[in-house]
Amino acid sequence: MKYDNPEDIIQITPLWTGERFANGRPKVPDDILRRMRRITLEEAWSPIWRRGYDFQFQGGFQTVHPNMTVVGRAVTAVFAPERPDLNDALLKYGQEEEHRKGFFNQWVIDSLVEDDVVVVDMFDKVYKGTFVGGNLTTAISTRTKRGGAVVWGGMRDVQQVEKIANVNVYHRGIDPTPIRQVTMLGMNVPCRIGNAICLPGDVVMATPMGVLFIPPHLAELAVVLAEKSQVRDVFGFERLAEGKYTTADIDGDWPVALWEDFLHWFRTSDKAADYQSLAWEEELQEARERERSGEAPGNTPRA
Repeated sequence: MKYDNPEDIIQITPLWTGERFANGRPKVPDDILRRMRRITLEEAWSPIWRRGYDFQFQGGFQTVHPNMTVVGRAVTAVFAPERPDLNDALLKYGQEEEHRKGFFNQWVIDSLVEDDVVVVDMFDKVYKGTFVGGNLTTAISTRTKRGGAVVWGGMRDVQQVEKIANVNVYHRGIDPTPIRQVTMLGMNVPCRIGNAICLPGDVVMATPMGVLFIPPHLAELAVVLAEKSQVRDVFGFERLAEGKYTTADIDGDWPVALWEDFLHWFRTSDKAADYQSLAWEEELQEARERERSGEAPGNTPRA
């Protein structure tokens, strides 16, 4: 078996048709990551959940910086309890055949690039399951610039890591023990985090509420639909404060007149300046068709 094998990564991510890293990992564009950082977890979650991806969210983490959200591309690692013969064979293979240095967790950190997030299944092991500490988190900071780690297991050296401001670590617990008695079964393979599953190249959105893993082929759709929901809310809050519409008006299917009001606001309001890449022809056309057919307004979900 090989670690970080391009053929395997391409095989398990067939719906991604965009750019890939040299190892085959999907490379969601930087602009999508930038836009993802300004939306909420629920806004990003809704479009993927409505498309059948039921197991992409997991809560129950502790964080080093409680109010800091991290968005980046997943680099995954899967660990298991140590079995000596397997551990020795895999450690020897990685060091001698793939020329990797140090222990398994160091191999993963050494592969990171800008905007990566390490996603590690440490089978919820905290005692001797401390995937990162002060040194490795410093390396994550240097390599990813604004990434971090999501560890279904433990970490150590929190008093040191708290001083590293540009990255965050999501973990299950703290222990002073170093990492011991674990073997890495795979790197950039499917990775289970609690009830969620993450693939290499997924967009990781780690927030104070929990962590969401967004399939790369749905990342742009999730951002666009989330931004549309967000900017419609900005407009709706403003109009509700003015008393122009009721909550039923704003929450339901918008008639053409309301869409025209929104589009005028969208083109002229400073509050909509960050959303000008969005197009609304499809939504306006649907409203016109509803009115032509005499269909009564409903309460259709946005995403």
